[in-house]
Amino acid sequence: MPSLGGMIEGFEDLSGSAYEKTDLSGSTFRLVVFDGSTIRDSDLNGVTMRGVGMSNTTIDGEFENLVLNGVDVAPLVEAELDRRDPDRPRFRPVAAEGFREACEINGRRWSVTVDRARRLPAERLHESAGGEWSFVQTLRHLAFASESWVGRAVLGDPYPWHPLSLAWDTHRDLGIPQDRDARPSLDEALAVRQDAMALVRRVVDDLDEAELGRETDPCVGPGWPVEGATFSVRDCLLTVLNEEWHHRVYAERDLALLEERG
Repeated sequence: MPSLGGMIEGFEDLSGSAYEKTDLSGSTFRLVVFDGSTIRDSDLNGVTMRGVGMSNTTIDGEFENLVLNGVDVAPLVEAELDRRDPDRPRFRPVAAEGFREACEINGRRWSVTVDRARRLPAERLHESAGGEWSFVQTLRHLAFASESWVGRAVLGDPYPWHPLSLAWDTHRDLGIPQDRDARPSLDEALAVRQDAMALVRRVVDDLDEAELGRETDPCVGPGWPVEGATFSVRDCLLTVLNEEWHHRVYAERDLALLEERG
């Protein structure tokens, strides 16, 4: 597909520009070339695109009401992902027993992923693949997610985080652990993660339908979730399962890239 930049006179060349922490809400882009661009950690809600051309494009994210040429493709994508892996729907349980089943499946699948990681040199597990978190950073982030949504939101601990836990890169200053450059060993990161997973099992093992529907007490003090926030226990646990599922998929993808490096 030919580039507009080479076809229309008077193009302003801003290629290679970087926009970070910039609000472009309500902007209009017309006759603009985005070839080779990277969009990360950004919101595109309510965006309308007309007359666009896309080829060789990869989009990873969460989609709702994504309409392509008049067709809402989000349900089609979800159905195809569920078809490819029958365990995926089990990470959206409804009943208490379903949450226990999801935790068992998650533990088994992550065990296989960790065994795969151990076959790589230790230093390789601190390498980024495609600009993503390293394998060790992924484990640290999953510890953070469990500590936040179960330790803080469900169990009421105002500061449940281990110093090696890792929040997402773009968070605002919430007084939470964010030492991205720390380099714990795989076993050190796993120990932090396993302690956080034990918090989840502590809740899930005794879970019943009444507890699932319970509204949590407001979060206390600075942190994540933010002070004063409340949720149902069900929503907190679904958030953890969502994090677990997607980050294992990402980890498997990135391990394949690391293995290709030889």
